[in-house]
Amino acid sequence: MADQRDHEREPIDELQVPMRDISRFVRQLSHDIRNSLNAAELQAAFITEIAEDEDLKADVKRLREIFSELAKSLQQLTNALGDVKLSPIEYRAGDLVDDLRRKVTETFPQAESELDWKAMVDNATLNIDPQLLQIALLEVFDNALRHDRGTGKIEVAAQNEGTTFVLTLREPKTGHIASMDTWGREPLRNVAHGRYGLGLYRSQRILDAHRGRLDAHFDSDASTLVTTITLPLTTA
Repeated sequence: MADQRDHEREPIDELQVPMRDISRFVRQLSHDIRNSLNAAELQAAFITEIAEDEDLKADVKRLREIFSELAKSLQQLTNALGDVKLSPIEYRAGDLVDDLRRKVTETFPQAESELDWKAMVDNATLNIDPQLLQIALLEVFDNALRHDRGTGKIEVAAQNEGTTFVLTLREPKTGHIASMDTWGREPLRNVAHGRYGLGLYRSQRILDAHRGRLDAHFDSDASTLVTTITLPLTTA
């Protein structure tokens, strides 16, 4: 007679796999594929050296570029799932805002006309990893500029509130957002070509490592998504 527990097992499709196991799998898969890509790239380089036909050389060059792009994408995927290890330094809040504004404009050229910046920060400092924090913040701006844009500019406000640095984005949206309870905390939920639902998840983890927060709520009356990033100040 079959054990009753056999009939109570969770269906295979519904198994919950811990993120640490998914991360380990992705790291190994990425490593294996990149090894194969490196071998293919070496073969392509050899063909370029011995080829005499210019059209063939051009085709092989493009092939090598594809290999490089694939390897870069795999590395980015591995980074998105990897551990967050900070190398913090003292950083003025005003410098953070200035650097962020400059980087946002460089990364998203259209943003200059779509963002309305209002910064009211003093000489207070933060203890941050500027490179990692910039990755987290740029992902928030990317989402704001990409998804369900409504009419009007995105308002960006930066200020110090007591012992906390606060960055707020107010994004006009085209429709209603039902719930923000799991916003940025459900990796791999929404995937598309070149995007794997890991951006905001990575941002959340980076801010968590900084003892900060990334929160969002939808103002239904104004049809506006309000995103708030907070970070502790070392001096107020």
